[in-house]
Amino acid sequence: MRILSITAGAANMFCGSCLRDNALARGLMGLGHDVTLMPVYTPTRTDEPNLSDGRVLFSGISVFLAQHLPLLRRTPWSLDRLFDSTWLLNLVSKRSVAVNPVDLGPMTISTLLGERGFQRKELAKLVHWVTHEPAWDVINLPNALLIGMAGPLRRATGRPVCVTLQGEDLFLEAMSAEDRLRALELIREHAHHVDRFLAVSHYYRAFAAEYFGIPLEKISVAPLGVSVEDLVPRGRTRLPSDPFVVGYLARVAPEKGLHLLAEAYRLLRHERGLPPSRLEVAGYLAPEHEDYLRGIERQLRAWGLHDEFHYRGAVDRAGKIAFLHDIDVLSVPGLYVEPKGLYLLEAMACGVPVVAPHHGAIVEMIDRTGGGLLARPGDAASCADGILAVQQHPGQAREMGFRGAAGVREHYTVPHMATTVADIYVDVLANWSGRDAALEAAAVRPAH
Repeated sequence: MRILSITAGAANMFCGSCLRDNALARGLMGLGHDVTLMPVYTPTRTDEPNLSDGRVLFSGISVFLAQHLPLLRRTPWSLDRLFDSTWLLNLVSKRSVAVNPVDLGPMTISTLLGERGFQRKELAKLVHWVTHEPAWDVINLPNALLIGMAGPLRRATGRPVCVTLQGEDLFLEAMSAEDRLRALELIREHAHHVDRFLAVSHYYRAFAAEYFGIPLEKISVAPLGVSVEDLVPRGRTRLPSDPFVVGYLARVAPEKGLHLLAEAYRLLRHERGLPPSRLEVAGYLAPEHEDYLRGIERQLRAWGLHDEFHYRGAVDRAGKIAFLHDIDVLSVPGLYVEPKGLYLLEAMACGVPVVAPHHGAIVEMIDRTGGGLLARPGDAASCADGILAVQQHPGQAREMGFRGAAGVREHYTVPHMATTVADIYVDVLANWSGRDAALEAAAVRPAH
């Protein structure tokens, strides 16, 4: 198959969706498919070799300017080359920019309007590029927030369009109520242009069907997969004299629950008898969450535990593996009901037991791998209980680590993910006649 996979760049952040899209492209290529991974907004940042195209379509700078400067909605394409240039996008992407869904609500709605929105010129550029490439068999959009592209792409190419669903509700729920309702209305309006939705977990399939109003039969499940070649369990056994290390590997943000883990660590040290240990944290810190991290550090200092806390920042692939080899248990007690949980798969692949909240995709991951314990969501004491069980029963924890590593390799590798997605695309094509797209194209074709 010849596949166009559009991926949404997240500037300088290691984004779970970008990592997933890049790994999927590699897996599909490994199966012999011809895949173009095309970034929109900004270049993507990945911790494995980046397979995305060197160009960026639907440039984030042009999209932003079109929203706020009416004049630039009508300028010739040739004058937009500066704003669309990869070097400028790379320059801007190196800066940390606060992302506020409330502020971005109007632009999100405009993008969802597609050809009726302020970004219609940017959409026209994307469609022009797509239609002047050799014909595609299938086109995939990275999330429902870009579903406004589905109809124009389907009509212009006469090919099926799929949309991946991988946690859009987190952004939508942070928007103003008015903007969120309008955005959901537009997503439902465009859903009939999509030939298949791909949810990254069984949980998110059921959730998305209700949340977005999509028929359940139109959503297939394409579970995540990770590259396990270098995610190997550490080679040495920790000595009894070594401090116990609790790890957190995720974005540093309130919805990911680092504050709950800090409270659980306090309970462990002050009330549950845990000897002097370490709380190690790694992950992207957005500008708007710097005060959140500072508040956690102040609280740990007030508890007399600040010297046992270390924030390593955002880590690359080598840093991630070193981090996972350094910890005894991983816990990200998120408040947001997790649709993905890529960090859990990476930890379990390294033989690290996990303690995670009993909700969302996490439940199916733990059930299928046996690599961790489930705690009550939002409950620091329950999280502490799970961590203490790992610390007090090293033999059982070691067995849990073995099960997790084997379970990830059995169910959640890149080849598993790629094979599943390829099978979905084959099914889409088997049921594709092009008739609906031809009728849509005729409906919008101007009369002569």
